[in-house]
Amino acid sequence: MTKILALVDGSQYSQSVCDNAAWAAERLSAEVDLLHVIGRRDTASAPADYSGSLDLGEREQLLKELAEFDEQKGRLARKRGRLVLSEGAARLRDRGVESVSERLLSGDLVDTVREQESGAELLVIGKRGEAADFAKLHLGSNLERVLRGATRPVLVSARAFRPVKRFLVAFDGGPSVAKALDHLVASPLLKGAACELLMVSDKTSDPRLDRAVETLNAAGYDATGILEKGEPDAVIAAHVERDEIDLIVMGAYGHSRIRSYLIGSTTSEIVRSCLRPVLMFR
Repeated sequence: MTKILALVDGSQYSQSVCDNAAWAAERLSAEVDLLHVIGRRDTASAPADYSGSLDLGEREQLLKELAEFDEQKGRLARKRGRLVLSEGAARLRDRGVESVSERLLSGDLVDTVREQESGAELLVIGKRGEAADFAKLHLGSNLERVLRGATRPVLVSARAFRPVKRFLVAFDGGPSVAKALDHLVASPLLKGAACELLMVSDKTSDPRLDRAVETLNAAGYDATGILEKGEPDAVIAAHVERDEIDLIVMGAYGHSRIRSYLIGSTTSEIVRSCLRPVLMFR
């Protein structure tokens, strides 16, 4: 059976992650595997050098107390993780997902996702995590790490779920968006929704955009192509608001002449500033 891997951390985005996962599960006739990862910082105290500042007896007592504190933190983290998973599973079932599994694992997030994503059709993760600065709209650091390491398509959920009736493909002719088009043709995830392919370029026409529109229309989409000049992130954001776009599809790299070593700078800006979910491909 098709599997969706949904990452929940108990942040304000966890409910949206579950709602987006439920929507995708219905579209793909898939089961949802809920994953909560307990990282080292959730259970271990920061290391410190106490040599010279404490005598041997004081140092041993302090280390004993720190070990007991870390053990207590670990128990609380596991208890909280089970609660996060239980609430997420209940929300998914309330939204019609019949097959839901829960996984509580410890370790590095990216390594754990890489181990667990095998066989998954889609990863779903929140735009920002528990420690995010919502006032500054910073991307979660874990999100950037997952996007860099994931081999599957990643659906980055916005703060609130909205049904997908119209989506926009940020088209640049590169290999990442070509992979996105292949997925759109083969997958039922977005079939039936109206589609805009937006290319930001100084050209007046581009045969790559024309071919992409033809490909999607042949696959049953109602697709239109748009070619426009300007800065990619500003042009894309304007179209999202003006055309009431519900979802953005884009490659994790591209658009910018100078690429970020984490994710492409335009990609990062779109995910950061647009209040829409983003389906990303590498």
